Amino acid sequence: MASISLADVKALRERLGTGMVDTKNALVEAEGDMEKAVELLRMKGAKGNAKRADRSTSEGLVAAKEIGDTATLIELACETDFVAKGDKFVALADKVLDAVAAAGATTVEEGLAAPAGSQTVGELIDGEAAIIGEKFELRRVASVTAPKFAIYLHKTSKDLPPQVGVVLGYSGDDAETARSVAQHISFANPEYLAKEDVPADAVEAERRIVTEISKNEGKPEAALPKIVEGRIHAFFKQVALLEQDYAKDNKVSVSKVLADAGLTVSGFARFKVGA
Repeated sequence: MASISLADVKALRERLGTGMVDTKNALVEAEGDMEKAVELLRMKGAKGNAKRADRSTSEGLVAAKEIGDTATLIELACETDFVAKGDKFVALADKVLDAVAAAGATTVEEGLAAPAGSQTVGELIDGEAAIIGEKFELRRVASVTAPKFAIYLHKTSKDLPPQVGVVLGYSGDDAETARSVAQHISFANPEYLAKEDVPADAVEAERRIVTEISKNEGKPEAALPKIVEGRIHAFFKQVALLEQDYAKDNKVSVSKVLADAGLTVSGFARFKVGA
């Protein structure tokens, strides 16, 4: 039997992030051959991937990158915050983001199929998940095309990687205000850019709901149209960025802030881990 040193075990653990016992056993089985031990650990982890398929991935991180006139935002998920804040997972997210952005992927399916060295992003994620022993998932991918970008990544806990990410595409010269609006998006969570972007069926569904609510409240029949329109206006202020009250000054709208700064927003994307 080959002699297995603590230094060998330590080196392999640092390389792969695997547990002490599994690492030592793999080296013993491989008779000290480091590369064979890596293969054994990957094979063992791969067998466990199927068992982890139904596990919840409520932790992870968001990351963003711009290349030319396109900015890409991803959410890479895992099972525990312990893994999410580890160097191995953060490094994996960087590789995934680089590959997804380079491929110009706009969906998870395109992202998973993107080349990452000699393998695909999907294979890269599965391989790292097998080694670490948790379920990993490329949960979301979004891209925004614009002349300029404000990227804001927010940490909800100082010892975790960013949990909320925003990419704001815009034209204009006031980068400080653009970043401030990106911060606003991270907090206010609009679903659409303008009220015109809200699907008509969503507006009609909201109209039916607020009409029924107003009737049940005993509002006068003659006053209903005005009351309903007021509540539809409030609905737009909730879901459309340009209609929202600005987080830093709720006396003005986001559209007014942008106009005063000479900025035009062409699109945005926002992800929050687990949401």
